[in-house]
Amino acid sequence: MKGAGRVPQIMSVGTGIPEFSVTQTETMEFAKQLFSTSVKDLDRLLKVFHNGEIKKRHFVKDMDWYKQTHSFSEKNDAFIEAAVKLSIESINACLKSSMLKQSVSYEEIDAIFMICSTGLATPSLEARIMNYLPFSEHTKRIPIWGLGCAGGAAGLARAHDYCKAFPKSKVLVVTIELCSLTFQKDDLSKSNLIGTSLFADGAASVLLGGDEVEYLTYTSRPLPTIIDTQSTLMTASLDVMGWDIKDNGLYVVFSKSIPTLVENWFEPNVSKFLEKNNITIADIEHFIAHPGGKKVISSYEKAFALSPEKTAISLHILSQFGNMSSPTVLFVLQLFMEKEIRTGESGLIAALGPGFSSELLLVRWE
Repeated sequence: MKGAGRVPQIMSVGTGIPEFSVTQTETMEFAKQLFSTSVKDLDRLLKVFHNGEIKKRHFVKDMDWYKQTHSFSEKNDAFIEAAVKLSIESINACLKSSMLKQSVSYEEIDAIFMICSTGLATPSLEARIMNYLPFSEHTKRIPIWGLGCAGGAAGLARAHDYCKAFPKSKVLVVTIELCSLTFQKDDLSKSNLIGTSLFADGAASVLLGGDEVEYLTYTSRPLPTIIDTQSTLMTASLDVMGWDIKDNGLYVVFSKSIPTLVENWFEPNVSKFLEKNNITIADIEHFIAHPGGKKVISSYEKAFALSPEKTAISLHILSQFGNMSSPTVLFVLQLFMEKEIRTGESGLIAALGPGFSSELLLVRWE
């Protein structure tokens, strides 16, 4: 495995979970009422609610709220309020995590990477958060918008770059997506129906440090060290995943070709990345993948010849939280970091997003 010079490490993960927990049966009944007069073969299409392996999800509003019509500005106001609240929850959980021997203070954070794709805010969310939490007024702010489901992994990769440049720094990656607030009650397309069966709300924060951080002060456990990263954009694929932005807000774009792309485009992309680091997928002990949906997880297993055991944590997060877009892979990462993983074991953090694009991080516990 190729060395990487200064190698940042992932120190802790914390999450923020909305208060309203909704079962998949409840959301299916909601969709059945909504789409019953507009979608042919609805009963057949509703099978995606059962076949997707999702048991429950979390939303920032109760189900009655989604039955009403809301303007773009009303939804965005709700987004800002809930996004700040849940981001603060995830930041506090991260900095005071049981993964750490002692808490990390807000003032120790040199930079915040703020990742989001489901709402708009200027001043950006991290500026609003810094008005509630006592970060240093000189904390660098790097808001990144529009990476969708790839955002969690991309945020880690960009924070890794920062920590390589500033090896004494501690950096936060904060991801927040409130997919439910983008829901379009009057969009009776199949794409919206599929989105209704998958997407959910959540926040996650990750603490990273450069190689000159005194890690033994904070932990005595092996930590995932980021060895290498790779961002890849597939040309002529703008219609695979993303938003159509219209007068009423964000309309989901979600192509049925995504599982096929995992096998035909993503697999060689991953293989070349690992080959560059003198390692193969068979050498990866921990597959830390964003669970876009059950079909995507199955495509991972087929493309990389993975046993169900290798994707079990991704599937568990999908079943309990749905697809929260950018935070989801960090929920998966949190469960891996809570396991007893031996020094020297390797992992691959992977996510796919709009563009169509992929983000990869090769990690090794050290």
